[in-house]
Amino acid sequence: MNLVYMRVRETHDGHYIVAICDEDLLGKTFVEGKVEFTVSKEFYGEDLVDVKSCISHLNRATIANMVGPISVNAAINAGFVHEQAVGYIAGHPHAQWVKL
Repeated sequence: MNLVYMRVRETHDGHYIVAICDEDLLGKTFVEGKVEFTVSKEFYGEDLVDVKSCISHLNRATIANMVGPISVNAAINAGFVHEQAVGYIAGHPHAQWVKL
């Protein structure tokens, strides 16, 4: 079973924000050049869930952010992210989108 951390937030202006990260990346910081990226508990949450349960939340998302191969590949396989739209920070895949 692939487990990921997920945090879902709804804003007062109607946004449904989903943040997902691979279990082993929470709390780590990656540095590449001038970019420093921290996979924080405050942003990605404390709820450890099966990656399949994230798909229904991604269906509702107006803003989504994923980091790690399990999280990003799940979004690719579900048709939310094109593989050419994936960025890498210190070798770790990262994807995000905003629906306006």
